[in-house]
Amino acid sequence: MTDIGIVSYGGSIPRLRIKADEIAKVWGKDGSQISRGLGIYEKSVPSIDQDTATISVEAARAALARCQINPQDIGAIYIGSESHPYAVKPTGTIVGEAIGATPDLMVADYEFACKAGTAGIQNCTALVKAGYINYGLAIGADTAQAAPGDALEFSAAAGGAAFIIGKERVIATINHTYSYTTDTPDFWRRSESKYPKHGGRFTGEPAYFKHVTSCARNLMDQVGTNPSDYDYAIFHQPNGKFPLKAAKMLGFTREQVNTGLMVPYIGNTYSGASLVGLAAVLDEAKPGNRIILTSYGSGAGSDGFDITVTDEILALARHHAPSIQQIISQKDYIDYGTYAKMTDLLYWE
Repeated sequence: MTDIGIVSYGGSIPRLRIKADEIAKVWGKDGSQISRGLGIYEKSVPSIDQDTATISVEAARAALARCQINPQDIGAIYIGSESHPYAVKPTGTIVGEAIGATPDLMVADYEFACKAGTAGIQNCTALVKAGYINYGLAIGADTAQAAPGDALEFSAAAGGAAFIIGKERVIATINHTYSYTTDTPDFWRRSESKYPKHGGRFTGEPAYFKHVTSCARNLMDQVGTNPSDYDYAIFHQPNGKFPLKAAKMLGFTREQVNTGLMVPYIGNTYSGASLVGLAAVLDEAKPGNRIILTSYGSGAGSDGFDITVTDEILALARHHAPSIQQIISQKDYIDYGTYAKMTDLLYWE
């Protein structure tokens, strides 16, 4: 896949935040203990007028603001999410209209828990390589759901990132991609159910760790690399502990993971989680830097990417859109009552 890769990128994270302590207080729990256990101190909350569609539009516009691409040259839009605003009506058509794309467009909404966004990148890469499109737009975004009082309530957050894939002015070449998939039902939400359910500790092993480590190891075997060959490592981040443990199991250092580890400050953005981490890395990356990214989606599977940053990143107008760190720093704290209102939390089946 030489010379095919990321041409531009952008992120979007709601500015509302709720601290883990605030959630814990409502349920009579020790917030500091939960924060230490999960490695999450606060999380982003969508406002009443924010959803996966609006987050996706903002992220896509940020990506377009950084480059010279005409949105009418985008031939495909794939949006990965498990919180599309409509059960029957695509999110991708809303995004295409909002950014000024033409009707000559392939659009699909993807679902594969938290790896649906990386699946979109794979599809855009394949379409560009095959010559069907000049540019593809892949987005991972979510306004994650969690039942009141459930452990997920401390982590389920909102945000996303968008990536324009092409073969001209590529800022980060996608050298290789690999996927590892099994039928492991660690997390699910049935049709018409508002909140997901999960298998507790089962979500760690044999779910998350088996797939993430198997995918990363097999990817490195295929491209002939070792952990020391990478400047940055990004793993799906459902909490602050899992990606660090996976990195250690694979032989990566904390320093390789730190730049892309956003979950302690914004929570788990589900389909956006690993992609927001990649956007944060690209905010700081330099030519020649090598990146490994491994997403994870319950049910279960992982997508892995071996990426090399090119000289073109120096020409990208990164300053034309806010960095992930700048977005994260713009925040307003809310109490649990406001949080419940914004997320329609008091609705119960």
